[in-house]
Amino acid sequence: MASIPIYALYGEDEYPDHADWLHWETITSRSRLHGFRIAPHRHEQFFQILFLRQGRARASVDGENLDLGPVSVVAVPALSVHGFVFSEDVDGVVLTFFERDIRSLAAEIPQMEERLLRPFIVQASEDDSGELHNTIRGLILEADSRAPGRAAAIRARIALLLVSLLRLGTAPARDDQRQPARAAQLARAFLAQVEREYRETRAVPHYARALGITPTHLNRVCRQVLGRSALSVIERRIVLEAKRYLQFSTLSVKEIGIILGYSDPAYFSRFFQRMTGCAPSRFRSPATARENLLPGKPLEHA
Repeated sequence: MASIPIYALYGEDEYPDHADWLHWETITSRSRLHGFRIAPHRHEQFFQILFLRQGRARASVDGENLDLGPVSVVAVPALSVHGFVFSEDVDGVVLTFFERDIRSLAAEIPQMEERLLRPFIVQASEDDSGELHNTIRGLILEADSRAPGRAAAIRARIALLLVSLLRLGTAPARDDQRQPARAAQLARAFLAQVEREYRETRAVPHYARALGITPTHLNRVCRQVLGRSALSVIERRIVLEAKRYLQFSTLSVKEIGIILGYSDPAYFSRFFQRMTGCAPSRFRSPATARENLLPGKPLEHA
């Protein structure tokens, strides 16, 4: 059986010895070794931010394709399947962090913790691109230094980068449009719990008990904050993982179903068809795969 490759840095099975808060490299330094193509893969522990300053790229993240130009930022959480094709005049950097560190910092920034649960893209305007470049450059210079207080300074600069991305990708909200703080907090906790346990159970009461609320309350929160029912949130996460395996692995439909908690292949196939409109085998076929990878339903795009 072949599964989606999990790397430390792309093409490397081992974590770099010097990895602490940040590893950085130019896009060219690694992509040139592979003909400016980075094949679909994922990272078990790393969160990456790709900053495209010049040139163009075709990004594929969790089966969604998008054409990128300058100046773009792609944020990729751990375990998200991603790949790129770059133009040869590409200029930019890839920042690699430990996922746990990013989430620790994001917890201190309202709205950012939820945003980092899934990949997103920011297209910076000409006015914003200079500030974003300076923020990233300052972070890299600090990472390369050995000045006193380096760890605290890196932490502060990463937090500043997260705030910059949040501001670039979030339109100002009127007071009457903001979600009540408690509901938003519950929704974030539910999303994090689903991320941990969606393979084991789809039972809404299980998640509600863990959050200390009733299933009715959980559904109300999900509809208010996320715009869909709690069960729909769980099922959409399962389907996302199923699509990843169908597109980027050679596991059989039966094996994928078992991994995702479905011991009956026929039941899994019916579930997938209900959610996507096509059978798993058809979704995996080359023609359908190309169809599903075309732009049209892009990544969450700020």
